[in-house]
Amino acid sequence: MASDITERSDTNVIVVGAGPTGLTLAGDLAAAGIRTTVVEKHEHGSQLTRAFVVHARTLEQLDQRGVAEALIERGRPVPSLRLFDKAVIDLSGLRSRYPYMLVAPQTATEDVLARRAEAAGVEFVRPARLSTLVQDSVGVTAELDDGRRIRAAYLVGADGHDSTVRQLLKLPFPGRTVISSVLLADVLLADQPPGMAATNSIGDRFSFIAPFGDGYYRVIAWDRSHPAAESDTVDIEQLRDITRSVLGTDFGMHSPRWSSRFHSDERQVPKYRVGRVFLAGDAAHVHTPAGGQGMNTGMQDATNLSWKLASALTGGPDLLDTYHHERHPVGTKVIKGSGALLRIAMLQSNAARSARNEIVSAALHLPNLARKLPMAISGLGVKYPTPRGSHRLAGTRAEDAPLRGEPARLYELLRAGVFVLVDCSGQYDKQAGRAAAAGRLAVTVGIDPDAPALLVRPDGYVAWAADAAYPDPKGLARALATWVHPAG
Repeated sequence: MASDITERSDTNVIVVGAGPTGLTLAGDLAAAGIRTTVVEKHEHGSQLTRAFVVHARTLEQLDQRGVAEALIERGRPVPSLRLFDKAVIDLSGLRSRYPYMLVAPQTATEDVLARRAEAAGVEFVRPARLSTLVQDSVGVTAELDDGRRIRAAYLVGADGHDSTVRQLLKLPFPGRTVISSVLLADVLLADQPPGMAATNSIGDRFSFIAPFGDGYYRVIAWDRSHPAAESDTVDIEQLRDITRSVLGTDFGMHSPRWSSRFHSDERQVPKYRVGRVFLAGDAAHVHTPAGGQGMNTGMQDATNLSWKLASALTGGPDLLDTYHHERHPVGTKVIKGSGALLRIAMLQSNAARSARNEIVSAALHLPNLARKLPMAISGLGVKYPTPRGSHRLAGTRAEDAPLRGEPARLYELLRAGVFVLVDCSGQYDKQAGRAAAAGRLAVTVGIDPDAPALLVRPDGYVAWAADAAYPDPKGLARALATWVHPAG
């Protein structure tokens, strides 16, 4: 709902931007009982559909919010990606309920997240633009372009590449433009391609194609030798020509329902937090579209930050500095990885491309790389830094373990937005008591008595673990004091 309040101070967090990152964050906060206001410049959303891949880790986190299935119904699971003519990246072996990438329009993702946020009680102020922000030791005042002012404890800029929040903070955004005038279109095809997504490059040209599942296909094409202004319309004949030269056929593409041009930068802000203001998603980092990481990385920024804001606002530990500590290295790694993939894709000489095709195809048959690359692309391989001597599972994403009783899965229990202690032995009850009594921890029993005990954070990452044969009650007590216990 839109607001016409001139001045207000009855919100806890202001989120600027109602894209996937901002909607994920706002929905999480509201579900945790945090009063949240979203400021969005578009009255009915931007209707952009540049992002179209939802990876396995993002789907897992949507599952932890109870909305994964709603999005899957609106997209198409794609279990593999054909890369550089012969190489195939197979995602079907991932240890996840979602061993694929989901191809779905960004608008579908935003719709699912917006419905969740609205149901949780998020207030939307739109259309409105942020004009100024002023922060002090206890809060942030945001002034909008129509003179309205909103006061809150914290503000998060999730307002994209040209972030007003970042500019108002006077933060640099170092980096460079990598490619420009990339063509995007959603088209119908007369000839159906293989079920997997496919990408290839020849000389100055690059093309990618993937199915949405509703009859339309997303096509991305770029011709380095023919730059054009981003304001120029997309010529479907040029799209056909590039695709034919790169993939061998244009599949009879026709009837585009949406098209656009864009440029791609590699940039990252040096710090994700300035006092009571935070940056997330494209406001903090941008990179090439190779690997489809952008929207996913931003949504995972949000799931990392949301529960930490909730903790700080409800008397729990102040963990807000760990947001930058954990997520900035992830952003750096994504920038480097997607950039390397693009540069490999755009090798120009025939000899170099031929060698690349053979080397990549052969490398993907090596068991170690065949396991690591899908983990990296899917986001399942993210590991947050942990203190020296931590258990091997600490900092990693918790797999969706079966549980005794109801709910029957760990991810379903995480929907409560609290920490979860998975204890198969019953020997950690004493340590868990205080946090459980405060409503910050759920204790459950796993099916496998030999599995490690886990303390799982609200974002689905492991804060502490101990093997069944080597109990560690003191370690759990330290982890609970650090991550979970109420302040004081």
